[in-house]
Order: sequence, then structure tokens, then C-alpha cells
Amino acid sequence: MKITDLIKEDAIDLNVEATKKQEVIRKAVDLMNKNGNINNYEEYLKLVIKREEEGTTGVGEEIAIPHGKGECISAPGLAAMVIPNGVDFESLDGKPVKLLFLIAAPNNKDNVHLEVLSRLSTLLMDEKFRKDLIEARSKEEFLKIIDEAEEEKEDEKKEEKGNYELLGITACPTGIAHTYMAAESLEKMGEELGHPIKIETQGQSGAQNRLTDEEIKKAKAIIIAADVNVDLSRFDGKRVLRTSVSDGIHKPKELIEKGLNAESELPIYQHKETKEENSEKRSKGGNIYRHLMNGVTHMLPFVVGGGILIAISFLLDDYSIDPSNFGMNTPIAAFFKTIGGMAFDFMLLILAGYIAMSIGDRPRTSCWICWWSNS
Repeated sequence: MKITDLIKEDAIDLNVEATKKQEVIRKAVDLMNKNGNINNYEEYLKLVIKREEEGTTGVGEEIAIPHGKGECISAPGLAAMVIPNGVDFESLDGKPVKLLFLIAAPNNKDNVHLEVLSRLSTLLMDEKFRKDLIEARSKEEFLKIIDEAEEEKEDEKKEEKGNYELLGITACPTGIAHTYMAAESLEKMGEELGHPIKIETQGQSGAQNRLTDEEIKKAKAIIIAADVNVDLSRFDGKRVLRTSVSDGIHKPKELIEKGLNAESELPIYQHKETKEENSEKRSKGGNIYRHLMNGVTHMLPFVVGGGILIAISFLLDDYSIDPSNFGMNTPIAAFFKTIGGMAFDFMLLILAGYIAMSIGDRPRTSCWICWWSNS
């Protein structure tokens, strides 16, 4: 499947005029509706807006990639728009957005579209590609630019060879946009500096471009640009630079230079459970404690909030009416005690849910662009 398989000409607008972020989002959803990928317009609009409230999808460099995943989406799809005058999208770099791709992902196990969308994320790291799309004179030209760039990228991958000085892994909590954009940024900078780097992406569709044992053995250093836990056991004895996926996108040159100077700057990673620094993290007791505390941390607001509401109900109630029903004698007291009780009822659900999330090692936090699971 190609990127252009997910977008029709009807879902492209090359001359959008808008002054507000909400206005742009609604127009983008209108285009998605024309693309025929959603079966409930209002529900999908709510999903996109809710995701935006969790954190802007304005990723910088005049790009925004809002998205939504849910039952209201019948098939994966893309909608695209060019906003010549730009619009404030609360982007991470503060720049107005001129190029926007809206993503729709159905809530099912078929992730064939994820690889396609990850390719789009990597292509958008290319300044010339972005500029060509913004300056496209027709929808046909817009789609042709995407097709040609995708084919060129595939040809480059076929020509890649081994013997890398540096290796890396990129991963973000949701496993799409940041993951692949960081990989593209590092690989592109490596080529510019004359030090090719191979990146393994640990995304929603699994690990791709896996690092081999032979490549790891020959590499000077490993760059881990990830916001989730990554198994480092295979890098025992290698110099490892650990940083955020955001640094992988915005500071590739700095990271590569540090990697090349690994012998003088980076510590050697020791994967030994007997070491004090690793014993708590890797022992069964340490893992149980970490998972439990993740649940307790998220449960506390319900405990504290519920307790305060119940205390307020006692404060507002009249004990003389019915001592055995204290806290529920008056309507206002009953209201606060009922809400407080509901908070307590949710307490165990929250505890169990976040313990499961920690064990699954896929925390649902927002990254710039994607959140394909249930965020």
C-alpha cells in the first residue's frame, strides 16, 4: 500500500483560508468526510479535538498532523490541506502551520496503514518535500510529489549497506510519528556528515530495520532516542547514549557527534543484574514495586478527591435528622457523599488499569502526532 492509496483528490485542498486552529480542524474533517473514511462526522471531530487538547499536533516546520482513532472510522485515510497564509496551531516551534495532514485510523487490529503513515512522517522531515507540497499548483501535482518522494526513499533503502559506525533505536509512546521522524532525522544527518547510521524503529507495528549482532559488534556507539523503556541487554559492553525521541528529531547532529566521540564521552553499558544500579530495576521485586507504584500514583487523586468530597458531605449534613444516615440526610450532603463514593469505587479500577499499563510498557501519553491505541 502506498501513501496515495489513502488519499483522494476530493480530500485535498491547496488554498485554505482560516484564522483559527478550530476552524482549520473542522475544514480538515470536512475533507476526510469527502474521502469516505468516517461514518460519524461529529464523533470523529470530537476525537480529533480531544487529541488536540491533550497536546498540539503542530510538530514544527510549518507542519501539523492531527488525527483520531475510533469506531467512527470505517477505513484508514488521509486528508491534506495547504494554508498559504498559515494559521496559529500552537506548534512546538511557534511557527504558523502551512501544511496539514489529517489521519483517520479505524479501531481494529489491521495495522497495514501504520507503515504507510510512518513513511509519510519520515518524508515530511525533508524540507524540499514540504516546500514542493506547499507550492503544488494542482491536486494531481500534489499526489505526484508524494509518489515520487516515496519511490525515491524506497530506492535509497535498497542501496543501503552495512558496516555502520553508529547504530540507534527510536521509540515513542505511541509508536508512529516521533519514532519514524527521529529515525529519518538521524539517518539523514548521518549521511550529511559522512557517517551513515542505521536506526531500528520500535513502533506500533513492531520493530523494523532490526540491528544485527554483527552490526552491534562493529559499531562504535548506540544512540537510544526513546521515551519508553528499551531493552538494552544486547548492547552489553557497548557505549550507549540515551536521550529523548525529541532530541533525535531536533538534535541529530549533536547526538551523532557525541556518538562518534564515544570513547571519551560515553559510559560503557553494563547489563549485569549483580550491579546495584540495575538490581532494583531488573529484579522481580523491583518490577513489582514499579508496576504497583504506577497504579498507586494515578489512583491517589481519586482517593484524595473522594475523601474530601465525603468530608464536605459530613460538614454540610444535619446529624440530628438521622444519625445512622449521617452524610446523606440533606440533598446537598447526599450529593457530595455520592460523588465521593463514586470516586472511591473507581479507585480500584484506576489502580488495576495503570498497573496493567506499566506491565504492558506502553504508557498512553501524547506525542506530537500520533496516538493510535486508546489515548
